[in-house]
Amino acid sequence: MTMRISARNQLQAKVKSVTLGAVMAEVVLEVANGQEIVSAITRTSVESLSLNVGDDVIAIIKSTEVLIGKDE
Repeated sequence: MTMRISARNQLQAKVKSVTLGAVMAEVVLEVANGQEIVSAITRTSVESLSLNVGDDVIAIIKSTEVLIGKDE
């Protein structure tokens, strides 16, 4: 199935780790430049997506705020 979505901030990533809790899970993703993105999603979502370490995924970032910092 192919799906188009409205979120423009999409990063190709690889699943680095999955830590399952009773209800939530922490998924660490590594993007192309070696930086990591951490996502907190439901355990049910991890299971329904069959997420495993090493899987290629797309991190879709949809936010109402983007904060920018700069060293002085």
